[in-house]
Amino acid sequence: MNSLVRWLAGFALGLPAVVLPTQAQVAGYPNKPIRILVPFSPGGGADLMARLVTTRMSDKLGQPFVVDNRPAAGGIVATELAARAAPDGYTLLACTSNHAGYPHMYKKLPFDIGKDFDYVTQATLSPLVIVVHPSVPVKTMQEFIAHARANPGKLNYGSTGAGGPPHIAGEMLKSMAKIDLTHIIYKGVAPALTAALSNEIQMTFTNLFSGQPHIKGGRLKVLGITSAKRIQAAPEWPTIAESGVPGYEASIWYGFMLPANTPKPIVDVLHREITGVLKLPDVSQTFITQGGDVIASTPAEFRKAFLNDVERLGRVIRDAGIKAE
Repeated sequence: MNSLVRWLAGFALGLPAVVLPTQAQVAGYPNKPIRILVPFSPGGGADLMARLVTTRMSDKLGQPFVVDNRPAAGGIVATELAARAAPDGYTLLACTSNHAGYPHMYKKLPFDIGKDFDYVTQATLSPLVIVVHPSVPVKTMQEFIAHARANPGKLNYGSTGAGGPPHIAGEMLKSMAKIDLTHIIYKGVAPALTAALSNEIQMTFTNLFSGQPHIKGGRLKVLGITSAKRIQAAPEWPTIAESGVPGYEASIWYGFMLPANTPKPIVDVLHREITGVLKLPDVSQTFITQGGDVIASTPAEFRKAFLNDVERLGRVIRDAGIKAE
């Protein structure tokens, strides 16, 4: 039995004994502040999503939601804290598609991403935007692919870390389009964009929120987006799949998880309230404006999507030989 099969089998195994809240505690939930652990720095996609949603949650549930950013070790620190927290509904994890890559990126983790968490909802899905420096002599993705094939290994693309969504997106593009690009890692979205603006790298993958000012100013050119379909915020931008790389998709999702064995009534309360906020017209419009879509899935749907990503990202990570920094 290989490691992935053993990992997936963990969902069917017995969970470690934990102290569960009493029925009285469940009935009175929530009666104190709720902490949201965010594995990444303030200002990133997970942080913005968590703050936008939990601000409204405080009004609805009558308790403050405290966002706790713990960006250390690629998100491992925050995820371990969430895994070890009491399963009482007072600690949530703002998770991302990065978490589906953890079993393949790290030989040893201080938690089991399959057994140590309960699912609440996959909240939103956002594509990345592929941008190039204006000096690159292309206008479309098809032209970029032809240019890259004519210049193997001479074009650089930037990402925000080994195994992160931009890196995965780049390696998928290299594999599916059969091109050779040189990967350069930066310590965040802003440094990668700065490198693209100075032509230190010729291409990068960014989110719409961060890239839009440079795109509008003509300092970067858009080649396309990584989602399966065009986005409402910029319907004129083609997908990579329709630009010569059929089947390509590398979007980022954001969601919420709880420590395993959280009582179902508490999971149900949080799912109902979080998805209710996500579906508010002004909240959903905010995500649409930033290039995303509201998903607001059920726990079961989120679990299925997560497992699919574990397998999909595992293939990319193995084939590209990606390892944690």
